[in-house]
Amino acid sequence: MGQVYLSRTASGRLLALKTIREDLSSDPGFEERFAREIESSDRVRSPWTVTVVDYSPPGRRPQWLATEYVPAPSLADWVAAHGPLPTPALLSLAAELCAAVRAVHQAGLAHRDVKPGNILLARDRPRLIDFGVARAADDSRHTRLGVSVGSPGFLAPDQAVGGVAAEPADVFSLAAVLVYAATGHSPFSRAGEQIPAASLLYRVVHEEPDLTGVPAELAPLLTACLAKDPAARPTADRLGAWLEERGARTGGWPEACPTLLGGQLTEAEHSARTLVDLAPASGAAPDDRTAVAGTARSDTVPAVPAVPGRRRPAWPVTAGVAAVAVLAAVAATVYVGTQESSGSSPSSGSRARASGSVAPAGGDGTASASPRQTQEQQESPQPQESPAKDTALKVVQATLELATGASVTGGNRSLVIQPDGNLVIYDADHTARWASRTTGEGNTARFQADGNLVVYNSGGQPLWASQTNGHDGAVLVFQADGNVVIKSGDTVLWAAGSQD
Repeated sequence: MGQVYLSRTASGRLLALKTIREDLSSDPGFEERFAREIESSDRVRSPWTVTVVDYSPPGRRPQWLATEYVPAPSLADWVAAHGPLPTPALLSLAAELCAAVRAVHQAGLAHRDVKPGNILLARDRPRLIDFGVARAADDSRHTRLGVSVGSPGFLAPDQAVGGVAAEPADVFSLAAVLVYAATGHSPFSRAGEQIPAASLLYRVVHEEPDLTGVPAELAPLLTACLAKDPAARPTADRLGAWLEERGARTGGWPEACPTLLGGQLTEAEHSARTLVDLAPASGAAPDDRTAVAGTARSDTVPAVPAVPGRRRPAWPVTAGVAAVAVLAAVAATVYVGTQESSGSSPSSGSRARASGSVAPAGGDGTASASPRQTQEQQESPQPQESPAKDTALKVVQATLELATGASVTGGNRSLVIQPDGNLVIYDADHTARWASRTTGEGNTARFQADGNLVVYNSGGQPLWASQTNGHDGAVLVFQADGNVVIKSGDTVLWAAGSQD
């Protein structure tokens, strides 16, 4: 639906700035729907939602929405990478998310798209995001006849048949999310299973949920919440009381969350701050609430029109990336007929990038990347370094393959594929200057003959890509200014690593 930019105010507050594609802005009724998202997001002011900071005035183009930035992975990404949550973290998550849903209902709204991809595992407490399809709880309207709005496997049966999605639907979705957090899959799918959305919706409407693997103290509560009849489900208030009876209370998330998550949040916070601190100044007025500190590099990203007299976007990230972006698409994903399900989260493999290409992620959520090279290319000799020229300290030609623990160094920068699966650029003091934010044992990094830098998992699937494929003869350059870039001739296709 658009792009989300990591931005900052003139005072240094980090923001997620969502901009809308021009063609969508001109669609009849879209401005009203976008305005409703803004109103819904601003209406629910609670510790479990993100704060709306500013937004575009009516009639202005491009349309945009600025919220606080939460450098945290989504529940979908975390479980996909690390597996189900341990019981203490699961119980704490249940209490926090119940409070989040309760806050939405107390504001007179129904969220209508509670799913793992819309939950950020922040340091202080989880956040429930994306109010793109939220409506007043008594609003009987839906998109159009025969269309289900929501995410298969997590939406309620009353949503699946196109009925009114009110507060009981959110309670059903919350329970389905907690089953996912406990088992790694929704209560209506099996681990690793990929089935058509229509088949998944059929299970939601007609079959009983599978709670195998859910802790005994939670199973009865979730069973009640997953009742087919909306009237038989407990309210969020009642569910919260049940959880408290079992010792699950709000406020304990920082202690209950996985230790590894805490370390990754520190990395994410540092990376975000480093990126915006390195953005060039825009000269925005000091009293501008959401003036952004810099613009996207015109040689590496599509130009986004500046908001007249004010805001300009800084470092881009792929739209819908929950690991670092606060907001997903404006409208809900709509599933009709036998459209293939793309899973519980649109971003299991997509990751934020520093300055660089912002082509959308692939339809399955992983970054688009060229297929593995042919056997002849895979067996080609090790890359040779061409003589340095201009400001280049090292020029590496394709094909370069980095196995776990391997690195390549040029000047005071090193490109390393770490044992945790993250591709990182370090300076001479071992300070991380950029990271692909990928995880997994056995990951490899490959600078391919088509000019694309890709991180693959142990199964050969791409997790992140520079999106520079299609440029045979491109080179990877370690520059004297501290940037690591991919160039085709004199054209910079991608850049990361930050300037000294």
